[in-house]
Amino acid sequence: MKNLELKKSEFHQYVRALQDEITKALQSYDSNISLIEDAWERLDHKGNPGGGGITRAFTGEIIENAGVNTSMVFGAIDPAFAGKLGGTGDQMWAAGISLIIHPKNPRVPTVHANFRMIQAGEKFWFGGGADLTPYYPHVEDFQYFHDVWKKALTPYGHYEAMKAECDKYFVNTHRNNEMRGVGGFFFDHFNTTDIESDLAFIKDISKHFINSYFPIVQKRMNEEWTTADEDFQLHRRGRYVEFNLLHDRGTMFGLKTNGRTDSILISLPARACFSYKYKPVAGSVHEKMMEYYYPRDWNK
Repeated sequence: MKNLELKKSEFHQYVRALQDEITKALQSYDSNISLIEDAWERLDHKGNPGGGGITRAFTGEIIENAGVNTSMVFGAIDPAFAGKLGGTGDQMWAAGISLIIHPKNPRVPTVHANFRMIQAGEKFWFGGGADLTPYYPHVEDFQYFHDVWKKALTPYGHYEAMKAECDKYFVNTHRNNEMRGVGGFFFDHFNTTDIESDLAFIKDISKHFINSYFPIVQKRMNEEWTTADEDFQLHRRGRYVEFNLLHDRGTMFGLKTNGRTDSILISLPARACFSYKYKPVAGSVHEKMMEYYYPRDWNK
């Protein structure tokens, strides 16, 4: 248990450092970006001190809104929720980083990523992933994003399985299994019983996030866009909201463990639309984009 406690502390320190790196990347691409940083605390299910986190909320010219959050929470949890968590008992500890970036330009994709470590009673595991939600059919960008993660994960033998898990997870099942984006990779309850190896794995792959996304931002952020592009972006953001509120496990975990609501819901876009029976214009690039919200092999 002593080694486990040391690794938990090491992981928490690591995600705090990664938060700083991603913050610097955001600031380097958007010179007008503003940052609100909040340190927050929570009480556990029994009303005792239960840790907290650091929320960083961004708004700017290139980035419409973004959140890069870290947390380390612990203590008693609702026994009813504990049974669904996959651990033992009604005590938990969790630390991680979660981020969402919603650019203003519809030609620049939204991105999400998170990396976490959870202990529930006698069990502990790692989880996380990254996925891309584009609004314009720049296929080479989708291929680039997937290629970065394939190169990061293949040496560990996990790319195919984690890519497939992502394709199954980030899906609006109530929308005929339409994905919210073009996927990436996703994993949960990862524990090979070698904590040294598992921690090294998640630290290594998470370092690839900046390179997986920000070159796309640089490539597309100055492209001109049309009103039709923005309309499609806002419509698809509406689908993003649907997934995060109806299906996302991270949202549920945060709310069920008395997390800070504003920090949890920072994943939502600043602007979105619900369009009744929405259909893009026939023959448009947006109709073409709709074809890509389903699983496919992007590495061919």
